[in-house]
Amino acid sequence: MRLTIAVIGKLKDLERDLVDRYVVRCDASGRALALGPLKIVELPESRAATTAERKADEAARLLKVVSVSDHRIALDERGQAWTSEELARRLARSRDDGIQHMTFLIGGPDGHAPDLLAAAHQRLALGSLTLPHGIARLVLVEQLYRATTILSGHPYHRA
Repeated sequence: MRLTIAVIGKLKDLERDLVDRYVVRCDASGRALALGPLKIVELPESRAATTAERKADEAARLLKVVSVSDHRIALDERGQAWTSEELARRLARSRDDGIQHMTFLIGGPDGHAPDLLAAAHQRLALGSLTLPHGIARLVLVEQLYRATTILSGHPYHRA
């Protein structure tokens, strides 16, 4: 099952180095599990005048990246918080159920527009804290790597 993170915003160099490190690890550990490769699609923040217009513009551009057949998971503060083990189980179950492509959607600073949330199959919260988008992306990529290590029995995850 291919994995994509479609995200609004660009990373700083330090964040990019860390994210890239976990992408490489995730691809390597996920290969034997039929998970990956992990692709990241960056889209620029909207320059629209109002919050509603920015959210609508960003949602439209994020949804253009997503295929109709993709399983879409929107990162949203009002979503469900999953444990690392639960994320691993959900990835494995989706793969085993024949889902070919899973896309995680990270909105801009204003969050997601209602139409994007309605188009998502699930909403995932990375916790109760508000995270900068670069850190949220890093946490998500690390958790995807961790999920592959959980599924393969690798000792990285020591819970």
